Amino acid sequence: MTRRSPYSTSRFVSFSRRALFALAPLLAGSLLQGCSKKEEAPTGAASAPSPEAKPAAGDGTLTVGFIYVGPKDDYGYNQAHAEGAKSLASMPGIKIREEEKVPETMDVQKTMESMINLDGAKLVFPTSFGYFDPHLIKVAEKYPDVTFLHCGGLYTEGKHPKNAGSYFGYIDEAEYVAGIVAGGATKTNKLGFIAAKPIPQVLRNINSYTLGARSINPKVELTVIFTGDWALPVKEAEAANSLIDQGVDVLTAHVDSPKVVIETAEKRGVYSTGYHASQANLAPKGYLTGAEWNWEKVYTAYIEKIKKGEKPEHLVRGGFSSGFIKLSPYGSAVSDAVKAKAEEAKAGLTSGTLVVYAGPLKDNAGKEILAVGTKQAQTDIALESMNYLVDGVKGKLN
Repeated sequence: MTRRSPYSTSRFVSFSRRALFALAPLLAGSLLQGCSKKEEAPTGAASAPSPEAKPAAGDGTLTVGFIYVGPKDDYGYNQAHAEGAKSLASMPGIKIREEEKVPETMDVQKTMESMINLDGAKLVFPTSFGYFDPHLIKVAEKYPDVTFLHCGGLYTEGKHPKNAGSYFGYIDEAEYVAGIVAGGATKTNKLGFIAAKPIPQVLRNINSYTLGARSINPKVELTVIFTGDWALPVKEAEAANSLIDQGVDVLTAHVDSPKVVIETAEKRGVYSTGYHASQANLAPKGYLTGAEWNWEKVYTAYIEKIKKGEKPEHLVRGGFSSGFIKLSPYGSAVSDAVKAKAEEAKAGLTSGTLVVYAGPLKDNAGKEILAVGTKQAQTDIALESMNYLVDGVKGKLN
């Protein structure tokens, strides 16, 4: 039996929604009665918001679907979203439906359709990066009266369905602060980063973490290992042990679940910083802090907007200033002096007075990225296509 998260709000039956969806044609007559008419797609400016999610006819309840690529109790990406979904469960007039461990294949299309046709979902959050293209796009085109909001910032105005949208956060701000803590804790000046894939979002976290660490300790070097996929526990353990054997004494990761990395670090007696959600209870001695999502803020804001009759924007982004991200509490190994430096940086990132990507900045091959006096603020579109590792990172892009 699958272990359920303490954050679970799911109303799962004992079999998969994908299996249940196979029965949909037999049940359609009774289950689809009373469905609301399709809304007309909004017209006007390119920045028009996506269609409003409306409660299905009947009891006035808005059914909201959440889909996760892994288990909801993974101490990582999926748990962070499940914690956000949980925050909606107590809101009046809201019904939550969740499905976990749904692959980035046709399975997610079937899951979305079953939530719509069998559960009456009018708002769907497919949370995994690979759910968007082509899966969400195809289903959104098929169901124009349903709103689809995807995590990842992949939506393009004028290209993608008007009843879709995307949200993401500037979590590299939290990674920069976590890097400061790591740079202040290391004794060997060697940090390790285990990453899934060299895509811009991941590179931005690696680079921000390194820049944060070197802002407090210029001698720091960070070695990155790419595993090749989001959830490869064996490779993640091998990478963690390899880095520790090379003298790394602070580990972090950008994979779906940092659980294996954090547990390996604790077992080997080195420090760690977390990602996605808190892993503090996995490493009571070595956990320093972590970069966490605060999806509760995002999801409740969406629902409150919809309940007021307003339409959600196509693209939503935010960092510390908007409450989209947060830090794990500092561990006992973090000194007061390092905490002060970290809090100073957090305050600067929140106010906008501190910009992570500012010149002079070179990549790890010596090429100039930003000249003296130039900056790229969080909203700079150039950061969305990042394809380099900054000076101080040991590793190559595949």
